[in-house]
Amino acid sequence: MSFAAPALLALALAAPLAAALAAWVWHRRLSADSEWAARGLWGRLARAVPGRRIVFSVAALALAVLGAALALARPRWGIATQEVERKGVDVVFVLDSSLSMSAFDVDPSRLEAAKTLLRRLAAAMPENRLGLVQTEGEGLALSPLTLDAAAIDLMLDTVEPGSLPTPGTELSTGLERALALFPEGGERHRAIVLLSDGEDHRGDLDRELAKLREAGTVLCAIGIGTPQGGPLRLPEGGPDGFKRDRDGQVVISQLHEENLEKLARATGGVYLRATSAALDPDPIVRQIRRLGGRTLASDRIETRQERFQWPLAFAALALLCHLAVRPFPRAREAA
Repeated sequence: MSFAAPALLALALAAPLAAALAAWVWHRRLSADSEWAARGLWGRLARAVPGRRIVFSVAALALAVLGAALALARPRWGIATQEVERKGVDVVFVLDSSLSMSAFDVDPSRLEAAKTLLRRLAAAMPENRLGLVQTEGEGLALSPLTLDAAAIDLMLDTVEPGSLPTPGTELSTGLERALALFPEGGERHRAIVLLSDGEDHRGDLDRELAKLREAGTVLCAIGIGTPQGGPLRLPEGGPDGFKRDRDGQVVISQLHEENLEKLARATGGVYLRATSAALDPDPIVRQIRRLGGRTLASDRIETRQERFQWPLAFAALALLCHLAVRPFPRAREAA
């Protein structure tokens, strides 16, 4: 047997104090009764008060206090086994980290805004398994599907524009790598969230779209940037730090929403445009929750059974017994 709140067992010390207080009250009560009774009559009345009544009353009050103290300490014994299942959706984030994501038409940059939104999405879906893929000219899985959202947050710190060995912007490679992270089965409970400015130099999204449909995967997309676009600030970009083309003109990268909207609309997903990191991603969270969920983890939890009801019932019974004791017996008892 154990106690959930063993510190409260100290309240059991109040039991002898309650007994002493009850004995004092009995003494005061009998002394008060003797004041109004005639001297000769009180002798007969006093003999009619059995000492065992007083002892029983005092003991009942002490036991009531002891039972209440034990109940507050919450005794436990016996083992209860419970199966706990964690249900959710498998979600893979695909983060575009191509050089165009360094544009700062979104403050402080497209990539930093995308990271902030991705962290907020991960925090809003604690019940789901999450994975992370970085995409440029190739797709790289930074995190497999995991219930530990902190792993996603940690890997995001390593993502920088143009940090993969193969440069370029090919969304299909990232989507293909994301599909490979999903386990067999559970097609109705999987989703991809793509964060990108929509640029795609390879132009084979139709093939990836067919794969998404075949796999039963919903794709939600967040377009990072503005249609007006912005310059790319790069360390090797020249005197002013901007990337320039062969003619010396500053390169302006624009948001290409048509690719992202096409993918989201064709798979039953949601598309949002993010012109700042303050975008509310809740529509995507709601859409993913509509997919329902499958069992992602199952644990068997063993806990000790709470038994506070027993000492509490004992305390209530003892208190009733204490309150039921009369100082003088009824007439038939006295006879």
